[in-house]
Amino acid sequence: MKVIITENYEEMSRVAADIIINKVKADPTAVLGLATGSSPIGTYDNMVKDHLENGTSYKNVKTVNLDEYVTLAPEHDQSYAYFMRKNLFDRVDIDLANTNLPSGIAECAQAECDRYNALLDTMKQDIQLLGLGSNGHIGFNEPGTPFGSVTHLVDLTENTIKDNSRLFDNIDDVPRQALSMGIKNIMQAKSILMVVSGANKADAVYGMVKGEVTPDLPASVLQLHPDVTIVCDKAAASKL
Repeated sequence: MKVIITENYEEMSRVAADIIINKVKADPTAVLGLATGSSPIGTYDNMVKDHLENGTSYKNVKTVNLDEYVTLAPEHDQSYAYFMRKNLFDRVDIDLANTNLPSGIAECAQAECDRYNALLDTMKQDIQLLGLGSNGHIGFNEPGTPFGSVTHLVDLTENTIKDNSRLFDNIDDVPRQALSMGIKNIMQAKSILMVVSGANKADAVYGMVKGEVTPDLPASVLQLHPDVTIVCDKAAASKL
């Protein structure tokens, strides 16, 4: 596990973007595992900037996203499908047909999980981008999620609902469930890149890097992966 400590969120975002950009330059057909939330927005902004200024192309890239809220259609402005279009897909030359997320409005959640697992079996991520929850979750794999889990229906914890409520008009509008890649799906990636910012993540960062490997802190499983890079600002790294 490689840990890169940056001065601030802006530097963290530049460093992380450069890692993804270099991966795409080396393999223009790479499979990118992507994440949502506030942490990767700066990374995506830097990828877009490089695309516009230097011409790095995503037209042959394929993507798989970690998760999606249950009940939110792709057109909903808080869905992760919408987030990805707004922050990355509509700003580069990617073919939307090559982008993949679980469907939050599938009639049968288990059938949708089965579909997504089958897809992931054929599209191993060359790099998987992750954020980190303040309780140590990755994707929507909350504390207690088995390390052998694959894409599944998640009941979100009150902690995660509260964390995500800042993006909604009212906490009651936050979906209570999501479909998420499991920890096994994440760990199948050839390389993993995590971005973490803020003092509220410092305990989770410490546990992930130096603590016991335990489902009680899902991100600690990354200690078992052979190629992980953590890019975090000083505040997030303050307890290391």
